[in-house]
Amino acid sequence: MPSARERATEFGKRFGLSVPILEAPMAGANSLARSIAIADAGGMGGMGALLSPPQEIADWAKDFRAKSRGAYQFNLWIPDPPPIRDARAEAAVRAFLSQWGPEVPEEAGNATPPNFDAQWQAVVAARPTAVSSIMGVFSEKAVRAFKDADIAWFATVTTLAEARLAKAAGADAIVAQGFEAGGHRGAFKNQNAERQLIGLSALIPRLADNIDLPVIATGGIADGRGIAAALTLGASAVQIGTAFLRSTEAQTPAAWSDALATTEPEDTWTTRAFSGRLARAIATDYVRAAAEGPKPAPYPVQRGFTARMNAEAKKQNDIRRIQAWSGQSAWMARSEPAADFMKRVWGEAERLLP
Repeated sequence: MPSARERATEFGKRFGLSVPILEAPMAGANSLARSIAIADAGGMGGMGALLSPPQEIADWAKDFRAKSRGAYQFNLWIPDPPPIRDARAEAAVRAFLSQWGPEVPEEAGNATPPNFDAQWQAVVAARPTAVSSIMGVFSEKAVRAFKDADIAWFATVTTLAEARLAKAAGADAIVAQGFEAGGHRGAFKNQNAERQLIGLSALIPRLADNIDLPVIATGGIADGRGIAAALTLGASAVQIGTAFLRSTEAQTPAAWSDALATTEPEDTWTTRAFSGRLARAIATDYVRAAAEGPKPAPYPVQRGFTARMNAEAKKQNDIRRIQAWSGQSAWMARSEPAADFMKRVWGEAERLLP
């Protein structure tokens, strides 16, 4: 196997990076300024486009390219099957949520994401460096369109079996998501998310030994030690999310940003209480109460139900209710420019790598 430095160098040459660090694309916490700063520092910026209609994708790409020639990616969710609705169970969820925010109308559960085909077609038109997927694999038609447009496909996986499916479907690189990661779990099968919780130290070498594609490690990486460890285990690059939420270019609500600095690893919980899909968040008052409350509605019904509460909490800067995604290394996040973070942690990693 090539050395950690050789893998990182080769990955950088292939995808236009001088530093093997990707910004995790975080829908709901996107920052154009942060992505530009990361790209200009030699990494890859990222935009989570889950909730973005085609025009927003086009506008983001245009605005990014107006200020940077660096690398960036869009991230899209592979759609779930239509949810099975249960009016009685949903009524219990809405009654519970009324204790935490505005009354939730029944029709709030009808909210749906933008048209997926229109989204990936907008990504093709935008021609980013890469497009990443989560929750499954793109269709053959979409993959062919990405390749024709010279857009790399980074497939997020949580197991070796998922990685094999992604490689067979035409992925160019594998994003290995450990259970330490903040935000949503990338399990291909929704029901497997809680059952298949694999940490990065086990997942990276398992993939590196069996999948002949570059591995991008993500989950709980927030300093040079984590980067060096991931590369040593077999990754070619790392993807970092939570540690960027406190950067000076971020637009993270102050209550969320401040809470990250004092969040212990055990104070991040996996929960379906915000969206219906399993995700890791700060164990706020709402998250803790929801663990004892009614079973959340399926995605995207639950997300529709909690949207008003989350919006109100952000306006009031109320950490008790904010949808505060967080990885297990949140306490390492610092309030500093993203470029300074890049320089600092990559310098730390280089000193540790042979």
